[in-house]
Amino acid sequence: MQKRLVLLLILCFGFQLNAQETGFTTPDYKAIEKEITDKNSKFFYPKLMERLVKNDTLLTHDEYRHLYLGYVFQPKYNAFWTSPDDEKLRSYYNKENLEPSDYDEIIKLANNSLSDFPFDLRQLNYLAYVYHLKGDEAAAKISAFKFHSIMNVILSSGDGKKCETGFHVLMVDHEYILLNLFEIESKGQSLVDNCDYLSFEKGVYKVDGIYFNIEKMLENERKALK
Repeated sequence: MQKRLVLLLILCFGFQLNAQETGFTTPDYKAIEKEITDKNSKFFYPKLMERLVKNDTLLTHDEYRHLYLGYVFQPKYNAFWTSPDDEKLRSYYNKENLEPSDYDEIIKLANNSLSDFPFDLRQLNYLAYVYHLKGDEAAAKISAFKFHSIMNVILSSGDGKKCETGFHVLMVDHEYILLNLFEIESKGQSLVDNCDYLSFEKGVYKVDGIYFNIEKMLENERKALK
Protein backbone atom coordinates (compact mmCIF):
# COMPACT_ATOMS: atom_id res chain seq x y z
CA MET A 1 0.00 0.00 0.00
CA GLN A 2 2.91 2.36 0.74
CA LYS A 3 3.97 2.64 -2.91
CA ARG A 4 0.41 3.46 -3.92
CA LEU A 5 0.24 6.20 -1.29
CA VAL A 6 3.44 7.83 -2.49
CA LEU A 7 2.39 7.81 -6.10
CA LEU A 8 -1.02 9.28 -5.23
CA LEU A 9 0.66 11.95 -3.12
CA ILE A 10 2.82 13.04 -6.05
CA LEU A 11 0.03 12.92 -8.63
CA CYS A 12 -2.58 14.70 -6.53
CA PHE A 13 -0.47 17.48 -5.11
CA GLY A 14 2.07 18.03 -7.87
CA PHE A 15 5.11 18.49 -5.64
CA GLN A 16 8.56 18.19 -7.17
CA LEU A 17 11.51 16.37 -5.70
CA ASN A 18 14.13 18.64 -7.20
CA ALA A 19 17.06 18.75 -4.79
CA GLN A 20 19.23 16.62 -7.06
CA GLU A 21 18.72 19.01 -9.97
CA THR A 22 20.79 21.65 -8.17
CA GLY A 23 23.42 19.29 -6.74
CA PHE A 24 24.00 18.46 -3.11
CA THR A 25 25.72 19.88 -0.04
CA THR A 26 27.32 17.53 2.47
CA PRO A 27 25.97 18.49 5.92
CA ASP A 28 28.29 20.44 8.20
CA TYR A 29 26.93 19.26 11.52
CA LYS A 30 29.11 21.56 13.60
CA ALA A 31 27.80 24.59 11.71
CA ILE A 32 24.23 23.31 11.99
CA GLU A 33 24.57 22.77 15.75
CA LYS A 34 25.99 26.27 16.18
CA GLU A 35 23.09 27.84 14.28
CA ILE A 36 20.27 25.93 15.95
CA THR A 37 21.57 26.72 19.45
CA ASP A 38 22.02 30.45 18.78
CA LYS A 39 18.99 32.34 20.07
CA ASN A 40 19.76 35.17 17.64
CA SER A 41 19.90 32.91 14.60
CA LYS A 42 16.98 32.50 12.22
CA PHE A 43 17.66 28.77 12.58
CA PHE A 44 17.23 28.70 16.37
CA TYR A 45 15.72 25.26 16.83
CA PRO A 46 12.82 25.91 19.24
CA LYS A 47 11.47 28.63 16.94
CA LEU A 48 11.83 26.48 13.84
CA MET A 49 10.10 23.55 15.54
CA GLU A 50 7.27 25.81 16.70
CA ARG A 51 6.70 26.88 13.10
CA LEU A 52 6.79 23.27 11.90
CA VAL A 53 4.24 22.17 14.48
CA LYS A 54 1.99 25.09 13.49
CA ASN A 55 2.12 23.91 9.84
CA ASP A 56 3.97 26.97 8.56
CA THR A 57 4.20 26.47 4.79
CA LEU A 58 6.62 29.40 4.48
CA LEU A 59 9.48 27.36 5.95
CA THR A 60 12.32 27.38 3.42
CA HIS A 61 14.54 24.53 2.27
CA ASP A 62 17.39 25.81 4.47
CA GLU A 63 15.06 25.96 7.45
CA TYR A 64 13.86 22.40 6.82
CA ARG A 65 17.51 21.37 6.44
CA HIS A 66 18.31 22.73 9.91
CA LEU A 67 15.15 21.15 11.32
CA TYR A 68 15.76 17.67 9.95
CA LEU A 69 19.54 17.43 10.29
CA GLY A 70 19.54 19.41 13.53
CA TYR A 71 17.20 16.91 15.15
CA VAL A 72 20.20 14.67 15.86
CA PHE A 73 21.21 17.19 18.56
CA GLN A 74 17.83 17.11 20.31
CA PRO A 75 17.44 15.08 23.54
CA LYS A 76 14.46 13.22 22.08
CA TYR A 77 16.39 11.90 19.07
CA ASN A 78 16.23 8.11 18.95
CA ALA A 79 17.56 6.49 15.78
CA PHE A 80 15.45 3.40 16.49
CA TRP A 81 12.20 5.19 17.32
CA THR A 82 8.92 3.48 16.53
CA SER A 83 5.46 4.97 16.64
CA PRO A 84 3.60 4.39 19.93
CA ASP A 85 0.63 3.41 17.75
CA ASP A 86 2.62 1.34 15.26
CA GLU A 87 0.54 -1.82 15.64
CA LYS A 88 -2.78 -0.01 15.20
CA LEU A 89 -1.51 1.97 12.20
CA ARG A 90 -0.17 -1.17 10.52
CA SER A 91 -3.59 -2.75 10.76
CA TYR A 92 -4.89 0.09 8.57
CA TYR A 93 -1.88 -0.11 6.21
CA ASN A 94 -2.67 -3.75 5.58
CA LYS A 95 -6.27 -3.12 4.59
CA GLU A 96 -6.88 -3.34 0.87
CA ASN A 97 -9.39 -0.48 1.03
CA LEU A 98 -10.11 2.01 3.78
CA GLU A 99 -13.64 2.76 4.93
CA PRO A 100 -14.80 6.35 5.56
CA SER A 101 -15.29 5.32 9.19
CA ASP A 102 -11.52 4.66 9.38
CA TYR A 103 -10.41 8.16 8.44
CA ASP A 104 -10.76 10.03 11.74
CA GLU A 105 -9.09 7.27 13.74
CA ILE A 106 -6.14 7.12 11.34
CA ILE A 107 -5.77 10.90 11.46
CA LYS A 108 -5.78 10.82 15.28
CA LEU A 109 -3.19 8.02 15.44
CA ALA A 110 -0.93 9.53 12.78
CA ASN A 111 -0.96 12.96 14.40
CA ASN A 112 -0.20 11.37 17.77
CA SER A 113 2.81 9.70 16.18
CA LEU A 114 3.97 12.99 14.66
CA SER A 115 3.61 14.79 17.99
CA ASP A 116 6.17 12.32 19.33
CA PHE A 117 8.46 12.41 16.27
CA PRO A 118 7.73 15.22 13.78
CA PHE A 119 9.78 13.57 11.00
CA ASP A 120 7.72 10.39 10.82
CA LEU A 121 7.66 10.33 7.02
CA ARG A 122 5.45 7.27 6.88
CA GLN A 123 2.69 9.02 8.80
CA LEU A 124 3.06 12.32 6.91
CA ASN A 125 2.61 10.37 3.71
CA TYR A 126 -0.34 8.45 5.11
CA LEU A 127 -1.98 11.60 6.44
CA ALA A 128 -1.82 13.27 3.03
CA TYR A 129 -3.52 10.24 1.54
CA VAL A 130 -6.26 9.96 4.21
CA TYR A 131 -6.97 13.68 4.27
CA HIS A 132 -7.38 13.48 0.48
CA LEU A 133 -9.81 10.57 0.80
CA LYS A 134 -11.75 12.54 3.40
CA GLY A 135 -11.94 15.54 1.07
CA ASP A 136 -9.82 17.85 3.21
CA GLU A 137 -7.45 19.03 0.47
CA ALA A 138 -6.00 21.89 2.53
CA ALA A 139 -4.80 19.52 5.26
CA ALA A 140 -3.65 17.00 2.65
CA LYS A 141 -1.46 19.61 0.97
CA ILE A 142 0.12 20.64 4.27
CA SER A 143 1.09 17.04 5.06
CA ALA A 144 2.34 16.54 1.51
CA PHE A 145 4.36 19.76 1.70
CA LYS A 146 6.07 18.59 4.89
CA PHE A 147 6.77 15.16 3.41
CA HIS A 148 8.34 16.53 0.24
CA SER A 149 10.27 19.25 2.07
CA ILE A 150 11.91 16.63 4.27
CA MET A 151 12.59 14.33 1.32
CA ASN A 152 14.27 17.22 -0.48
CA VAL A 153 16.55 17.72 2.53
CA ILE A 154 17.61 14.08 2.32
CA LEU A 155 18.15 14.29 -1.44
CA SER A 156 20.18 17.48 -1.09
CA SER A 157 22.51 15.90 1.48
CA GLY A 158 24.34 13.62 -0.98
CA ASP A 159 24.08 11.63 -4.20
CA GLY A 160 24.21 8.10 -2.78
CA LYS A 161 26.95 6.98 -5.17
CA LYS A 162 29.56 6.25 -2.49
CA CYS A 163 29.74 6.30 1.30
CA GLU A 164 31.45 9.70 1.36
CA THR A 165 28.47 11.21 -0.47
CA GLY A 166 25.71 9.06 0.97
CA PHE A 167 22.26 10.47 1.70
CA HIS A 168 21.94 11.53 5.36
CA VAL A 169 18.97 10.07 7.22
CA LEU A 170 17.68 10.10 10.80
CA MET A 171 16.53 6.49 10.73
CA VAL A 172 16.60 3.38 8.54
CA ASP A 173 12.91 3.66 7.71
CA HIS A 174 13.66 6.85 5.77
CA GLU A 175 15.99 4.90 3.48
CA TYR A 176 13.21 2.61 2.35
CA ILE A 177 10.70 5.43 1.99
CA LEU A 178 13.11 7.14 -0.42
CA LEU A 179 13.42 3.93 -2.45
CA ASN A 180 9.64 3.53 -2.51
CA LEU A 181 9.31 7.07 -3.75
CA PHE A 182 11.30 6.18 -6.86
CA GLU A 183 9.81 2.68 -7.13
CA ILE A 184 13.16 1.00 -6.45
CA GLU A 185 13.36 -2.37 -4.73
CA SER A 186 16.41 -3.33 -2.68
CA LYS A 187 17.78 -6.86 -2.60
CA GLY A 188 20.17 -6.53 0.32
CA GLN A 189 21.49 -4.29 3.09
CA SER A 190 25.01 -4.10 4.49
CA LEU A 191 27.06 -1.79 6.70
CA VAL A 192 29.99 -0.10 4.93
CA ASP A 193 31.98 2.13 7.28
CA ASN A 194 29.43 4.73 8.50
CA CYS A 195 26.94 3.92 5.76
CA ASP A 196 24.05 1.62 5.03
CA TYR A 197 24.45 0.20 1.53
CA LEU A 198 21.23 -0.96 -0.10
CA SER A 199 21.95 -3.16 -3.10
CA PHE A 200 19.69 -3.66 -6.12
CA GLU A 201 19.24 -6.43 -8.64
CA LYS A 202 22.10 -6.07 -11.12
CA GLY A 203 21.20 -4.58 -14.47
CA VAL A 204 17.75 -3.36 -13.45
CA TYR A 205 18.73 0.21 -12.52
CA LYS A 206 21.49 2.61 -13.54
CA VAL A 207 23.37 1.85 -10.31
CA ASP A 208 23.79 -1.37 -8.35
CA GLY A 209 23.00 0.26 -5.00
CA ILE A 210 22.71 3.42 -2.91
CA TYR A 211 24.66 4.57 0.16
CA PHE A 212 23.02 6.23 3.15
CA ASN A 213 25.17 8.02 5.73
CA ILE A 214 24.12 6.79 9.18
CA GLU A 215 26.99 8.32 11.17
CA LYS A 216 24.61 10.16 13.52
CA MET A 217 22.47 7.06 13.94
CA LEU A 218 25.53 5.07 15.03
CA GLU A 219 26.56 7.83 17.44
CA ASN A 220 23.06 7.80 18.91
CA GLU A 221 23.20 4.03 19.32
CA ARG A 222 26.56 4.21 21.12
CA LYS A 223 25.19 6.84 23.53
CA ALA A 224 22.16 4.65 24.29
CA LEU A 225 24.41 1.70 25.14
CA LYS A 226 26.52 3.63 27.65
